[in-house]
Amino acid sequence: MGNVFNFSGKTAIVTGAGRGIGRVIALGLAEAGANVVLCSRTKTEIDAVADEIRKTGAKVMTVATDLTVHEQLENLVNVTVKEFGRIDILVNNAARSFLRGLLDLREDGWDKCFNTNVKAVWLLSRLVARQMIEQKSGRIINITTVGADKAEAGMAAYGCSKAALKHLTRCMAKEWAQLGINVNAVAPGFTRTDFSKPIWSNPDLEKMISQVIPKGKIAEPEDVVGAVLFLASDAASYITGDTIYVDGGTMTS
Repeated sequence: MGNVFNFSGKTAIVTGAGRGIGRVIALGLAEAGANVVLCSRTKTEIDAVADEIRKTGAKVMTVATDLTVHEQLENLVNVTVKEFGRIDILVNNAARSFLRGLLDLREDGWDKCFNTNVKAVWLLSRLVARQMIEQKSGRIINITTVGADKAEAGMAAYGCSKAALKHLTRCMAKEWAQLGINVNAVAPGFTRTDFSKPIWSNPDLEKMISQVIPKGKIAEPEDVVGAVLFLASDAASYITGDTIYVDGGTMTS
């Protein structure tokens, strides 16, 4: 099959690319040869990641974007096409979350999770899909979570929004399959990111969580990259509407 993980000449947009899983996905795509467009509300963070990417020799552009503002989504797509001429890969990684029980969670907290984790993904994916239809090819990869399937105390808004995103992935896949667009999801388990730091920074809590993961340890952001690269590659050309769990076996228990 040749080098199916060579993305030279292809352009990828990664949302939430300033840190955590989004950062390492962007770096992985760049190392594989893709032109990468980094998206985040915080420009200083994506500018720092862009400096890392330039060391690989890949082309990179940063676009500060609030995903809940439609005009900024349109700008993200337009400047990407203007700069690189095409969009081959979209990784919807950006997400909002609140660690609150259902009795204490505010209504606006629920809305913020769904507006970022579901509505913004739908709107951005639709804009990108129209470009991909013209190209007759494209890959859209949504980052969900095992929490879309397993209830977790204090994480209802996040988990419910990611469950909706998982189904949205299937819907987009079904509607766009014959248009040349594959849509899939990657669902990480508990991962060492800034959001989860209050948990894994506590040695006792980290040990407790690691003990219930069959692999015996929590994931690093780098563990997620391979699944994304696979779904973005020609090796996954006949896969659409599916979810790959990168969870160390969490879903087996």
